[in-house]
Amino acid sequence: MFREWGFLLTEIWVLLAIAALIGLFAGWIIWGRRSELNMNSREVDGLRADLEACRAKHVEKDAKISDLKGRLAAVTAAAADPEVIEPVAAEPAVAPSAETVDFDGDGIVEGKDEGVKPVTLSAPREGGADDLKRIKGVGPKMEELCNSLGFWHFDQIAKWTDAEVAWVDANLEGFSGRVSRDNWVTQAALLAKGGETEFSKKVDKGDVY
Repeated sequence: MFREWGFLLTEIWVLLAIAALIGLFAGWIIWGRRSELNMNSREVDGLRADLEACRAKHVEKDAKISDLKGRLAAVTAAAADPEVIEPVAAEPAVAPSAETVDFDGDGIVEGKDEGVKPVTLSAPREGGADDLKRIKGVGPKMEELCNSLGFWHFDQIAKWTDAEVAWVDANLEGFSGRVSRDNWVTQAALLAKGGETEFSKKVDKGDVY
């Protein structure tokens, strides 16, 4: 009888051992499977994130390509049919008004009565008038204005005093102050003696008028 009990106990222990092994094996399979699933889930999330990043870059690339195509089309159209741009003429410098400038420096604004009027001529001397356009600052219109005021020759201008310069500056209608600004007296003195200036050489060559 004891032998039978011993045999039964042995079988029970063997069965318990087998059951334990089966439980361990089943647990290993279950937990291993869960770990694998967790790893797969993280991998899937990573792949999804990479996919979204690629899609975003693709959208940005498409937008840039579209913008470049538009700019290229605009440049091509402009080159094929260029717009004619009219040159904008520079506005002439506005000469100071004789009504607001004290040309002789006496502290009183006297308009056209500034300074002292120089000696004038009603017509050029024998031999004809000098080419006053050889003075820098005297163009065709200015020369006509000087002639109308009675100035035809270099030596006339060369002899002007400061007070006479002030008078001429105040009476050059539309060109007030040009005598002083362009230093006519010094130029005229040299030209009256038969000399030349860099500007008069250009005029003589026909490079100015």
